[in-house]
Amino acid sequence: MTTPLTHFDAAGQAHMVDVGDKAETRRRAIAEGWIRMQPQTLELIEQGNHRKGDVLGIARVAGIMATKRTADLIPLCHPLMLTRVAVDFDIDRPDSAIRCQVTAELKGQTGVEMEALTGVQIALLTIYDMCKAVDRGMEITGVRLCHKSGGKSGEWNRDAQ
Repeated sequence: MTTPLTHFDAAGQAHMVDVGDKAETRRRAIAEGWIRMQPQTLELIEQGNHRKGDVLGIARVAGIMATKRTADLIPLCHPLMLTRVAVDFDIDRPDSAIRCQVTAELKGQTGVEMEALTGVQIALLTIYDMCKAVDRGMEITGVRLCHKSGGKSGEWNRDAQ
C-alpha cells in the first residue's frame, strides 16, 4: 500500500478523518453480494409463499435503512446526508442464489462506499433471518465494492482492475 491508513494520527491513535477542507462533489458507490440457499428456499421467496411475507421487499427496506445508519455501526464513519439509495435483487436459479446490489449517492465531502457495503450486508442478513427456519445452511458470499465515483480520487471500477 502506498497510502498510509487515514484513520490513525501520527501517534497511531484512531481518529475520524477531517474532511472539512475537501471539495463537495457528487459521489456514488455500488456494492454487491450473494446469498446461496436450497432450491426450495429460493422457490418460497420467488413465489411469495414464505409465511413471514415478502422476503425481498422487507430485505430492500432493511438495506436502505442500513445505509442511513452506517455511521452508527462503523465507529469512524461520518454521518452522511444520502440523496439516493437503491437496493436491487436478481434471482439466479441455476446457482440457487440471490444477488443484491446497493447503489448509494450523495453530494458531499466523503465517499459512500461503506454505506453501499453496509446496505448489501444487512439486506442479505435480512433474507437469512427471514428464511433460517427452513434453511440454516444459507451462505452469504462475495460482498464487494463494484464502483465508486466522485471526490479527488475520481472513478474506480472493479472490472477495470
